[in-house]
Amino acid sequence: MAYVIAISNEKGGVAKTTTAISLGAALTEQGFSVLLMDLDPQANLSLGLGIEKNGARITMANVLLESHPLAEAIQTTEIERLFLVPSASRLETAEQSLPFRGHFMTLLREALQALSEKRSFDYILLDCPPALGSLTLNALAAAHLLIIPTQPEFFSAYALRDMMSLIRRVRAEANPELAYRILVTMMDRRNRVHREIHEQLCKTFAQGIFNTVIEVDTRLRESPIAGLPITHYKGNSRSAQQYRALAQELVEYVQEKSLARGKSL
Repeated sequence: MAYVIAISNEKGGVAKTTTAISLGAALTEQGFSVLLMDLDPQANLSLGLGIEKNGARITMANVLLESHPLAEAIQTTEIERLFLVPSASRLETAEQSLPFRGHFMTLLREALQALSEKRSFDYILLDCPPALGSLTLNALAAAHLLIIPTQPEFFSAYALRDMMSLIRRVRAEANPELAYRILVTMMDRRNRVHREIHEQLCKTFAQGIFNTVIEVDTRLRESPIAGLPITHYKGNSRSAQQYRALAQELVEYVQEKSLARGKSL
């Protein structure tokens, strides 16, 4: 059974899509098969892997709006063991229309359950839009873990209040087992405010924050232009090493949780 991870933050520009691509690629380096799913109508995840917006025949829009089999929307990428379900502009329609359908929050979860009978993946990463609407609700209802990329800046940290409220809602209505981890991104250790906010986040969220920090790196901005994850664009860069460290920390977290569940049975 794949471990499903939603990557979301209401605030844009926090390296959400960069994290989805880079973490996914770093996991493949450890031998895992990874499926990336682009739930953002802007299709930045798809573009970051070299697929033009609206360039795919079957997309997430077909899956959510027409109940199209998810397995038929999966595309290969240039990265071994890394697969993609692309986005399309029509997802904007899904954002508005899904709430009018019964049990709309579980549509993606049902699609993933059907997929598990046909295709096997170790990890599935859901790249959410920068909004807390029906697409993000679907992702959180389907996920085992929510990763919240957050800049160590006031507005980004303040937006965590809304994310915590959304987590409580999803736990109450659709997914009581949803866990979360905050990932500090775009950190500038020379910046005093960044250091102070990072320290405060660590105190406030304790075990709810990753130890790994993703620092500012211009190579991360260059990699989408090349259509490659940072681990394959500049594999020796600082940010590539940090995403590899994040992947290792995540794997250890998942293994620990799996062992805990086994002991409780």
